[in-house]
Amino acid sequence: MINPIIKTIDLGDGRTITIETGKLAKQADGSVTVRMGNTVLLATVCAAKDANPGVDFMPLQVEYKEKFSALGRFPGGFTKREGRASDYEILTCRLVDRALRPLFPDDYHAEVFVNIILFSADGEDMPDALAGLAASAAIAVSDIPFNGPISEVRVARINGEFIINPTFSQLEQADMDIMVGATMDNIMMVEGEMKEVQEAEMLEAIKVAHEAIKVQCQAQIELTEACGKTVKREYCHEVNDEELRKDVHDKCYDKVYAVATSGSGKHERSDAFAAIKEEYKANFTEEELAEKAELIGRYYHDVEKEAMRRAILDEGKRMDGRKTTEIRPIWSEVDCLPGPHGSAIFTRGETQSLTTVTLGTKSDEKMVDDVLNHGKERFLLHYNFPPFSTGEARPQRGVGRREIGHGNLAHRALKGMIPQDYPYVVRVISDILESNGSSSMATVCAGTLALLDAGVKMEKPVSGIAMGLISENKGQKYAILSDILGDEDHLGDMDFKVTGTKDGITATQMDIKVDGLSYEILENALAQARDGRMHILGKITETMAEPRADLKPHAPRIETLIIGKEFIGAVIGPGGKIIQGIQEKTGATITIEEVDGEGRIEVSGTNKASIDAALKSIRGIVAVPEIGEVYEGKISSIMPYGAFVEFMPGKDGLLHISEIDWQRLETVEQSGLKEGDTVSVKLVDIDPKTGKFKLSRKVLLDKPEGYEERPPRQDRGDRNRDNRGQRPFRPNNRQQD
Repeated sequence: MINPIIKTIDLGDGRTITIETGKLAKQADGSVTVRMGNTVLLATVCAAKDANPGVDFMPLQVEYKEKFSALGRFPGGFTKREGRASDYEILTCRLVDRALRPLFPDDYHAEVFVNIILFSADGEDMPDALAGLAASAAIAVSDIPFNGPISEVRVARINGEFIINPTFSQLEQADMDIMVGATMDNIMMVEGEMKEVQEAEMLEAIKVAHEAIKVQCQAQIELTEACGKTVKREYCHEVNDEELRKDVHDKCYDKVYAVATSGSGKHERSDAFAAIKEEYKANFTEEELAEKAELIGRYYHDVEKEAMRRAILDEGKRMDGRKTTEIRPIWSEVDCLPGPHGSAIFTRGETQSLTTVTLGTKSDEKMVDDVLNHGKERFLLHYNFPPFSTGEARPQRGVGRREIGHGNLAHRALKGMIPQDYPYVVRVISDILESNGSSSMATVCAGTLALLDAGVKMEKPVSGIAMGLISENKGQKYAILSDILGDEDHLGDMDFKVTGTKDGITATQMDIKVDGLSYEILENALAQARDGRMHILGKITETMAEPRADLKPHAPRIETLIIGKEFIGAVIGPGGKIIQGIQEKTGATITIEEVDGEGRIEVSGTNKASIDAALKSIRGIVAVPEIGEVYEGKISSIMPYGAFVEFMPGKDGLLHISEIDWQRLETVEQSGLKEGDTVSVKLVDIDPKTGKFKLSRKVLLDKPEGYEERPPRQDRGDRNRDNRGQRPFRPNNRQQD
């Protein structure tokens, strides 16, 4: 007998979210379905009973998968089945992971697997906004220890109004789009993009999101009680030796504190910390170390953390000797590589990005074919983090979730500053050559410089900064750190990245690792971040403040032409004959598509002459002949009564023998004109019934002095009729227009 338990959440605008458990996937430790409209997610969680030997961290793995059948679609590719996770799925996994991970008990080290599957969708409601709720609810109905629940919501500002969990179509109109994860009491995660909003506006959006999250957390608490899962499983994943812990602290703390406040560099500091630990371990025999080495490592890490935090909170001393608001030294340069279309190096302290820009044509667009998102992308940003950037001796194993997440943040920071009508496809590649703190923000800064160097008409330069936090007693005492180091991120309580222009924020990402972070602290962190951003932006603009006036000589050139929808077929021609002929003749590349009821043509080439020639041919096809206009035409055939002139592509007109010259001609050949000659003609008339064009050459010539008009000549049989008195047959290819 199935007796599902259901909880309903009212969003307050006529929409509801339902959470159901006890019906599907009952062998998992926890399982729920979450439904909003026709969007249905199944979330399950399974945890190992014990921790693996030697594991002293939280081995959490979150997977999010969308089924193409959810929208009644077939997957692409030969196998016609879902393959590796898309970037969108990976980014959704990261959003959920970052909110869940800090809330597992510190001493809980069993493997935990969270799986979220999209089984139904309507293409309007956005499932990623429900994934965090689904994951947390699955844990809530299990016996897995967890200091939640949490939930996540998307909040967008549309026409000045905040909307919780907007639809895809609503989001297109938003000037702010952020995802917020939180418990009943505390913000845990924020990520999103904006159109140059102010810090106070972003803080207001977070508050609106938190109020909605509280309602969803309360529903999970009630669900836990209804399922009888208020008592969680017992576990013992750590065996501690308090005497050893104290000994490590007593013998190492002062030495560690001295290194933490020495102001030395990353590698010197790391070597000094390692030497202190090895010196302490020398007091033990090999047999004792075999038993205690793991505990010594854990307790020594705690000593490093305490020393760093106390130095900052008590003395305001950071590991590299800076003040809490101080930014590391910055140097940058542009045009550092001859091959790419744009390049830049940005170095801040011990973090360095070498970034390049490649400009392409429509054929270089990225094709996106996800379940709910299929289209094309014209602005791409790829981030690479090789092991040598941190001095690690290990192989590079392709693109991981970290690279996708960091690249996405930088992409969101910059994309709003690329004009929507910019004709080029743009690819930015950031290769991190050194890393000690916020390489994603270095990517934003280097990306800005490389785009400017490439001549991309950015609306404004963008800079970014990573902020940190050290706090105690639930935020009663705290220090906000500008431009954090890697160790300050690892040992601190917050990693808060903010990007923006001089006029406002364009993107943000925040992870909070402690309870009790007040809105006052967030407000102060945002204000300090703005000061840091402005300082870094000033350094960027010292190197390059405006886009280059022109592209690099080896960059492709693109011209855009908008034509009437009715001319698209004429430009393409039967079987593509016309457009292919223009490309072959001029050497330019031409793409054409219908956009918003108009024809959009992009003509690209390596030199201006080929582009101009192609544009001239296209304009000739789409131009409307106008009486009184002068044209350069080519004589296509000679007849006894005149010449046919192709004065526009595909448009022939009759240049009657009487209109060739002011003097009377007996034959066309008398004028010296022959097939293939180029001649200037004026369109003097268009027959309203037949649409035939009448051309004149003589009106462009000076009239001879004393010239007298003569009566029109009569048709002569030997010229206009055959010996039977019939007009000669005119082939179809000689018909006008």
